[in-house]
Amino acid sequence: MKNGIISSPNEDIDSKIFESWVDNLDSSTQESFLCFVKDNYSVVECYLYARFLGYRGEISYCNAWLKQNYPKPDHRKTLLTEIGEMQEDIRKLREDIENYVVKRDVGVARIAAMQKELRSTIAQVESFTSLKDRKGLLMAGADRAMRELMAIFKDDPIEGPLHEASMSVWAKMQLDE
Repeated sequence: MKNGIISSPNEDIDSKIFESWVDNLDSSTQESFLCFVKDNYSVVECYLYARFLGYRGEISYCNAWLKQNYPKPDHRKTLLTEIGEMQEDIRKLREDIENYVVKRDVGVARIAAMQKELRSTIAQVESFTSLKDRKGLLMAGADRAMRELMAIFKDDPIEGPLHEASMSVWAKMQLDE
């Protein structure tokens, strides 16, 4: 391995950087952020919410902190593994039919049912991915728009009410599916 290259990123340091940012939030904002992070599965949405609250660091720090403090299940990975196992089961069943271990008519009916289940799982992964991508893009666009508005009206009397309104919009978007 070349000098200066480490085998894996130092997530402990990264997570401490983000943790110090979380610790410096006022108590009500910190409580709101921690509740959001606890209930949300998307690293991108957690990062965008942190950015909305003023975080200026990298997403990798946020990701390391989330992995350490709020590990999330990877449902997409589970479904993809399940798809691979279904394909292997179908392959084995076809092999058993060819070797006369399973009657052809019973095997063909079972393969048809398994393929239907496989297609359903594939559709579920596609839907899950599409929904997640779409919501992440919408949240990123909303974050950018709200930041631009806040920059335009910085030090203006409307800044306070605008900030409150943007917090309300952010909360509403989080609740919408």
